[in-house]
Amino acid sequence: MFNDSYLTVKQSAQGQYKDKGSKFIGYIFPIQSAEDVKEILTKLKTDHSKARHFCWALRLSTDRSVYRVNDDGEPSGTAGKPILNTLLSANLTQVFVVVVRYFGGTLLGVPDLIHAYKQASLEAISAAETIEKTIHDSYQILLPYVQLNELIKILKDENITIIAQEVRYPM
Repeated sequence: MFNDSYLTVKQSAQGQYKDKGSKFIGYIFPIQSAEDVKEILTKLKTDHSKARHFCWALRLSTDRSVYRVNDDGEPSGTAGKPILNTLLSANLTQVFVVVVRYFGGTLLGVPDLIHAYKQASLEAISAAETIEKTIHDSYQILLPYVQLNELIKILKDENITIIAQEVRYPM
């Protein structure tokens, strides 16, 4: 079944989690495409030049099918996937979450890393305002003029907005 809306965030937000001296700062951003990610990461790496890791996950497309994860040097599966799982649980799309880690001197085991990245992501998601957006598709319909009234009735019955209407006469 096709949904005509999806959940995303209104604007960027951040949250924080600390464990054994390490600080995990979670950021969430609304995005329109994967190209938005590079600029955001560049700015975060400039703002947090002493941070050790910039782990992230993104979820794109209104059908929620496009996603990417990055562990940025952390053990495989300990950062990107937990971040993505928080997005899946919140049913968010068109979003990018980055968790910036400042190393505190104590190595964390795999379970603690998974928990820390998940918690920092959840803090960022909790701080963000979630909004529902409607998917808008545009269609062009060409038909004989005699069928126009019938089409308009169907569109109104289905609560479909007509953006523009043009009548062309054959030459």
